[in-house]
Order: sequence, then structure tokens, then C-alpha cells
Amino acid sequence: MIQRHIQNDSLHLHKCEQMALEINRIFPLSSNVKEAISKTEREIFVPRGFKHHAYKLDALPLSANQWISSPMTVAKMSEALNANGTDSVLEIGCGSGYQAAVLSKMFRRVFTIERIEPLLNEAKECFRNLSLTNIHTRFDDGNRGWKSYAPYDRILFSASAPEPPMHLFDQLKDGGILVAPIDENGQQIITRFIKNGRKIKVERLDSCLFVPVIEGVQK
Repeated sequence: MIQRHIQNDSLHLHKCEQMALEINRIFPLSSNVKEAISKTEREIFVPRGFKHHAYKLDALPLSANQWISSPMTVAKMSEALNANGTDSVLEIGCGSGYQAAVLSKMFRRVFTIERIEPLLNEAKECFRNLSLTNIHTRFDDGNRGWKSYAPYDRILFSASAPEPPMHLFDQLKDGGILVAPIDENGQQIITRFIKNGRKIKVERLDSCLFVPVIEGVQK
């Protein structure tokens, strides 16, 4: 039984590595993002009926009308953070937990918030199964952020909005980066916001597709 478990883990990681190579052929990856994707078993976070699609470059449906982002989108969002050895990241919108799991390979501490309690419980179970002990979770409206552990080196929105709530920049370190899918002229654009004192530099990077940010919580 133990030998079979080891073989399954090895097979999953091989599939992760192949998926990372496929992404890299289309969208060149930095070494830390490539390694993080190569070592994160996406199959764990995919609903049972879609396991055979886990390593394709497709978004997949979750419960509560949510989606697990495509691996390509996760790669692009992760790259946009410019992690570069930074310590902490706050994710708004945990969803399946896959993005947080990838981030856990890039940051010492990951803080992730989810407004839909059943989704968060499923994600937490995945984190436990993978022994990801550096991910800290919170059931709350992500628009509020998480003041207790602020300021963060990076903040990542895994849901789209017309603009990020300005008070979240107060939870971002000076020189820090916030990445969010921004609604713009009928499209969603991965946008990087770089905090420099009271000034915010805005960089529009790439198109994407996310579910929208919604206020409040759902049990």
C-alpha cells in the first residue's frame, strides 16, 4: 500500500512537471514559478469528476458556481507578483486552494481568505493532505483584508473587480505589489499595482477570466 502511494505521488508530480513545461513553452516562466507549479499536485484540488482534466490547461468548475483557474492563469498571476524571496503574501479568494498551494512554494507565509465556507473547508483539507503548514486560512469577506498579519509583501486577488479596495494598500508594505484582475472595457486585465509611498504605479499585463469579487460571506 505504501509503495503504491509513493508511485501515485511520483506519477502526479511527473504530470505537474509536464504541465509546467507546457506552460513554459507558451508563457516563459521564471525558475521559482516553474518549480512551484512542478511541485504542486493540481489533481488534489480538482473535483472528483474532473480528475482526468487536472493537468490540462483548462479552468474547471467547482461547487458554489466557482472555478479553479487554469494553470496558465495561475502561472501568469504568480509571475506578476515578482516574489523574489519575499516573505508574505495575502490572497483574496482562496477558492479551490490551488493558487495558495502554488504560492506556498514561493513564499514563507501565505495568508488566504475565502468568503464561501464549504469551499474553504475543502481547500483546508487539501492543504492538510499535502502537509502545507505555511498556509493560514480565514473565513471572511476578502475585501476587508487581514489586518492582523499586515503589512504584506504581496497581495493577490483571485477574483475580478473594477478596482482593488484602496484600504488594502494600507495592508501592503511600501515597495510591495498588489496583483488583481481588473474589469476594464468589458475585459479582465491582470494588473500590477506597485506601492511607492503614497503613489501607486499601475501596470497592465495580460487578459484573464475570473469570477467577480462579491461582498459578504456564504455559509
